[in-house]
Amino acid sequence: MTDSSLPDWVFPPPEGFVAEDLDRIPQLPAHTELIDGSLVFVSPQASFHTRAVDLLVDALRRATPTDLRARREMSVILGERQRPEPDISIIHASAEHSPEQTFYRAEDVVLVVEVVSPESTSRDRKPLLYAEAGIEHFWLVENQSGRPTIYVYELDPVTHSYALTGIHRDRLKVSAPFDVDIDLTRIDRL
Repeated sequence: MTDSSLPDWVFPPPEGFVAEDLDRIPQLPAHTELIDGSLVFVSPQASFHTRAVDLLVDALRRATPTDLRARREMSVILGERQRPEPDISIIHASAEHSPEQTFYRAEDVVLVVEVVSPESTSRDRKPLLYAEAGIEHFWLVENQSGRPTIYVYELDPVTHSYALTGIHRDRLKVSAPFDVDIDLTRIDRL
């Protein structure tokens, strides 16, 4: 250790960390992400964030076709130095390899959902990394007076960036990547 009070991993290598390092660093805090080779630590979550994720995970698990799975807080390797941890991912069932699995690969992911938190606003609102990795669907969830507003994006095959396809307030009803109909006001009962 270079400082007796800090673990070695606090000091990144000159070229930054790579995605596989997250599985090798001892005593790394839970839900640590890797963005551009740097470790990003998650702050405690607000009640809205937790309830929004719970609402969506429950509804998505009931709606997903049998060849897909809904996962929460699992990291996704997007590239050598990119391993974010979306709040929710919809993955191909075939991507599930073992109970000890710690990540999925971008090609395994159909949809990523990020719930905006005050401490991660700029990261959550910048889906550029997901688009560059070719993930076709992205939802951004904002807190508007305690209720979720969901911005639905789809990858444009020409520009390889996300195009907004809808803004949903009291009800989220979409047909892609599969049929989903969620009463967003149910958050009040969670």
